[in-house]
Amino acid sequence: MKPDQINLFAVIAAALSTFVLGGLWYSPALFGRLWMRSNNFTEADLQRVSKVRSFGGSALLALIMATNLAFFLGDEKTTVVWGMVAGALAGAGWVAAAVGIIGLFENRSWTYIGINAGYQIVAFIIMGAILGSWR
Repeated sequence: MKPDQINLFAVIAAALSTFVLGGLWYSPALFGRLWMRSNNFTEADLQRVSKVRSFGGSALLALIMATNLAFFLGDEKTTVVWGMVAGALAGAGWVAAAVGIIGLFENRSWTYIGINAGYQIVAFIIMGAILGSWR
């Protein structure tokens, strides 16, 4: 795989998709309140968090994840279906499993692990779909 075979716009879109999903996933409409309870967070706690650190760091890390997945999906035969399958395998088999291991050693609840691991699985499936379709 050569770096010039990577569609930079697809990588950026895939990285941005994690923010769109995260905004929904961690909103009160889905898992936001449950996530806050599992972390013992209050609204005041969230207001004290540095937005620059959180969003800036997350943007950089999302770009790293999307770029890495793009290299795995760089073959010209890659399709949207294979992108989603590869995303699901990476999301569940590597990232969600790692979230689970860390959560277990931090003595976190299964709710905490499930919310965060589930987000990662869905995020990688979406990134895989973008990268697999936008060649």
